[in-house]
Amino acid sequence: MTRTVFVLNGPNINLLGKREPGIYGDMTLAAIEKACREEAQSIGFQIDFRQTNHEGMLVDWLHEADDAAAGVAINPGAYGHTSIALHDAVRSISIPVVELHISNIHAREEFRHKSMIAPAAKGMICGFGPDSYLLALRALKNLTE
Repeated sequence: MTRTVFVLNGPNINLLGKREPGIYGDMTLAAIEKACREEAQSIGFQIDFRQTNHEGMLVDWLHEADDAAAGVAINPGAYGHTSIALHDAVRSISIPVVELHISNIHAREEFRHKSMIAPAAKGMICGFGPDSYLLALRALKNLTE
């Protein structure tokens, strides 16, 4: 039976391919979604891939995932550094959550070094470009076996 995982994307992730390509690369979110679908299929997952620029929507989706998914991979964007609401939502659900970032947040501006989500998540993957998504899916596979 194929299990579903949610792949959630936060603010400005919809601008991938155009936004600061020196940091985030030139791969679009649509291309990342395609790569995620291929990876998910190869490891026995189906994905529900979503993006929003609204913090509350991410909270709602995390709550929804608790009933509808085996796990969550989340690129919270800037909300990862600021959102206690996302931290609390991750702590409130019973399925594993893997935080991911395209860039190495620890090699960037100091305000990006701290993640509000990481203490509540099973783990964090950052700095591997778009492959961070694929690594997060593999981590979820291991966490849900």
